Amino acid sequence: MALKFGIFDHIEPVPGLRLDQIYRERLIQIERLERAGFSAYHLAEHHTPAIHSLAPSQNVFLAAVAQRTTRLRFGPCVYVLPLHHPLRLIEEISMLDNLSGGRLEIGVGRGGVMEAFFWGQEADSETNYARYVETLAILREGLSHDQLTYAGRFHSFDKLPMYLRPLQQPYPPLWYMRNPVTAAMEGMHTIIVGSIDGLAMAVPRYRAAWEEHQGAGTRTVQGQEPMIGLVVHMVVAETDAEALAAARPAWEKYRWNLAAPRRLEAEKRNLTQFMSTKDGSFGFVGDRPAGLPGRELRRDIDAELERFDQVKQGSHPNRLGGVALAGTPTAVREYMDEYVATGANYFVCSFQWGDLSHAQAMRSIELFATEVMPAYATAAPAR
Repeated sequence: MALKFGIFDHIEPVPGLRLDQIYRERLIQIERLERAGFSAYHLAEHHTPAIHSLAPSQNVFLAAVAQRTTRLRFGPCVYVLPLHHPLRLIEEISMLDNLSGGRLEIGVGRGGVMEAFFWGQEADSETNYARYVETLAILREGLSHDQLTYAGRFHSFDKLPMYLRPLQQPYPPLWYMRNPVTAAMEGMHTIIVGSIDGLAMAVPRYRAAWEEHQGAGTRTVQGQEPMIGLVVHMVVAETDAEALAAARPAWEKYRWNLAAPRRLEAEKRNLTQFMSTKDGSFGFVGDRPAGLPGRELRRDIDAELERFDQVKQGSHPNRLGGVALAGTPTAVREYMDEYVATGANYFVCSFQWGDLSHAQAMRSIELFATEVMPAYATAAPAR
C-alpha cells in the first residue's frame, strides 16, 4: 500500500488577523492540499478556556470544507464525545457524509476533565470515560441501523427512527488519537502525537494489538487497511536557516497556546482540582481511568511539553523538541526515509501552527507537495 498523506489542524489564532480572514485563508490552503493529493484533513476539537482551536464546532467548518473540495476526505480528530449529545452527532455526521459524497472520517476521544467542568459536566475521569464509551456505542448503533434502541446510564432510546443515515456503510471510518492499542482494540485507524522514536514503538504495538483483537490480515469494517501515522509540525523553506528562523518562535507560540491559557484560567479561579494529578502533572485531562490499555508516557499537556524540552537536537538540528521539523526539502526527505522505515503507512502534516502566517504555510505546502511527496506517494512503506 502506498504511503498516504494527511493534515492535522487546530486552526490557531493568528496575531493581527480577524476570524473571518483566518477561515478564508485556511479554506484556500485546504483547496491546495486537495490538488496536491493529500488524503484527508483532520480537525481538532477544543473549547474555551483553551484558545488554540478557533473551530470548536468542527462540523460547521467541515461543512464549508465539503463544498470547497471534491476528493479530499475530512473529519474531526477528534470529536470529544462526552461533550456531544449522541443523537445530534448522528444527525450531523449523516448530513456531512451526504453533503460530501461520502468523504467523512470520524475521530473520537474522551477529551479532558477541565473542558467537561466548564460545560457543567462531572469533572472526574471515570464519569468522563463512561460518557465517552456510551456515546460511542450509541453512534455505532444509530449510524448503522434504521432504528435506535439503547438503554444506558446517560441516554436511553426505544426504537427511535433513524431517518438520516450516512452514505458510507455501516458508518464512516473511525479514528482514535494517541493510543495505538486502544485504537486497534476498537478496530480504528490511529494518529499518534510525539516523536519518530515513539512512532517506531507504536507501529508494532498497533499491529500486534490489531492481530490479537481483530484477527491477522483483517481490515476495518469499511474494508480498509488499518492506518497509523504521526503528527509532524512542519516548516519547509529554501534553506535550513530560513525554515528554522520561522519555526523556532512559532514553536514557542504553539507551546504557549497549547497550555498557558487553561492554566491561567484555573489559577485565576483557584480551581485546585486541575492544578495537579496523582503523578504531579497539571490536570487538564485528569487521572487515567482504571482498566484502560497502558501508555508508556503520560498524556497530559505538561508531560508532553516536558518531553519536547528533554529531546536534544544532536545530529538533527532540523528537529525542534523531537517533534517539529524545519528545513529544506532535502532535510524533510531525510526525515521521511526514517519515517517510512518505522512501517507507518500514514504521514500527517501540520503546516500552520503557533504564529506562522498563511503565506509561510502555503510556501511549506508548495515545497512539500512538489519536492517531497512525489518520492513517497507511490512507495510502499517498510514492514
